[in-house]
Amino acid sequence: QVQLVESGGGLVQAGGSLRLSCAASGSTFSIHSMGWYRQFSGNPREMVASISSGGSANYADFARGRFTISRDNAKNTVYLQINSLKPEDTAVYYCNGIFGRDSRWFDSWGQGTQVTVSS
Repeated sequence: QVQLVESGGGLVQAGGSLRLSCAASGSTFSIHSMGWYRQFSGNPREMVASISSGGSANYADFARGRFTISRDNAKNTVYLQINSLKPEDTAVYYCNGIFGRDSRWFDSWGQGTQVTVSS
């Protein structure tokens, strides 16, 4: 199993910025892709952005422009920069990754980090 630990969430005023981090750790593994999802209370998780091992990024339509995903391969860490935060961005943000080990692929989820945007 690969463990994902998120950090960087918190309470911020509308118009502010946050950078979420997600570090992957565990025994030997390769990374196919990593990404971020968010979940509003009572709703299913929705994809925000993902990034491949080669650095190709994919964004949900709502995330284009204010969200930027990046990664540091040396640290097995993916980041999500969120600018111009809006109250409607308030959600739990989850890190997800697709990993490979022993010729098998599997995915892992972080525990989630709360982002609260006050108006």
